[in-house]
Amino acid sequence: MRIEPVFLFDLDGTLVDSVYQHVLAWKEALDAEGIDLSVWRIHRKIGMSGGLFADQLLRETNMEISAERVGRLRQYHAAAYKRQADSIRPLPGARELLIWLTDAKISYAIATSGRMETAAVNLAALGIDPAVVPVVTRDLVKYAKPDPDLFLAAAEQLGAPIETAVVVGDSIWDMLAAVRCRALAIGLLSGGYGHEELRHAGAYRIFEDPADMLHHIDEVGGRR
Repeated sequence: MRIEPVFLFDLDGTLVDSVYQHVLAWKEALDAEGIDLSVWRIHRKIGMSGGLFADQLLRETNMEISAERVGRLRQYHAAAYKRQADSIRPLPGARELLIWLTDAKISYAIATSGRMETAAVNLAALGIDPAVVPVVTRDLVKYAKPDPDLFLAAAEQLGAPIETAVVVGDSIWDMLAAVRCRALAIGLLSGGYGHEELRHAGAYRIFEDPADMLHHIDEVGGRR
């Protein structure tokens, strides 16, 4: 009996070249709240849920953490990110990879820590219709990465056991979440995390970007 794999994709930095737009949007949001934080520290948190991300950033600055402040930061970030929509593009090979999986009749879903208010920008850039492709956002689960809820929900939508899933992401938070739910993890370097960081977090294969992954698709369970 053959195990039929399914692929669960992160969005930012994995399929869409949008990590640095998120970093700048968070920087703008933090500045609006009078919170001075270096850009590199923001980048290290990209891939978490917005709420957990804001909590950790505020904890680092020893400033007051309140639900109201976290809510304002999220709203500022979403507004700033949407203003950059015209600069957001699919990563090399992203569309081609998804087309290949579709043609090969291999199921896939999107699982992103972003809420639909920002994920919609990325889905539009990719040409993905959530009515056709299962999309799980932060709005739909109790906890986001590094908790595995997003990937578990995405596998459930595909009707597949999580143990047959291949998680594709660009951050250590994706890798940790994949390991926690017993899925295989593929790391992409296109989000700015290093090879060794992804390896130590649980990636069993690491590629440069979606184009490189497609070139080696037979190594990760892709078969026509």
